[in-house]
Amino acid sequence: MTRRSPRPFTSRAAMRVAVALPLLAGASLIATQQLGAQVFPGHDTDAPVDYAADRIELQDKQNRVVLTGNVDIKQTDLRLRAARTVVNFTNADELKLQRITASGGVTVTRGNEVATGDTAIYDFNKRIITMIGNASLKRDSDTLRGGRFVIDLKSGVSSASGGRVSGTFSVPKQN
Repeated sequence: MTRRSPRPFTSRAAMRVAVALPLLAGASLIATQQLGAQVFPGHDTDAPVDYAADRIELQDKQNRVVLTGNVDIKQTDLRLRAARTVVNFTNADELKLQRITASGGVTVTRGNEVATGDTAIYDFNKRIITMIGNASLKRDSDTLRGGRFVIDLKSGVSSASGGRVSGTFSVPKQN
């Protein structure tokens, strides 16, 4: 009985790898886009904003409010938590929120979706939340990580950038 040595890495095997890698990369990109495409869908950006914090400072001349210590901001079912926030507003005929800038272990949640980052900016005019620094997005067992996320609350589409983007996607179990 003659023992056969394992087949060397052939050009045919190299061709399979060359074809499979772009397909896998494309599947990952599609999965990333699908995860991001449904972030915080249907959020009512016109709803009132409620807040709570350990301390509040109204800086009327600068048209801003500084909230510090266990900051908890809610707009319907969207919740933002941070160590500190600066709330910018206009004060013409009525008080109108422009932007919330949160820092210090920022967490934004809605339902089963959790976005985290070092800093978050909620732009009320553009209806966009930007998570910056160690940003991550988790929905159920799917996770996406990057340096920066931009979540468009109008369209429900988000994008990740800022260095290498990575994540984990769950695979449905077969019966």
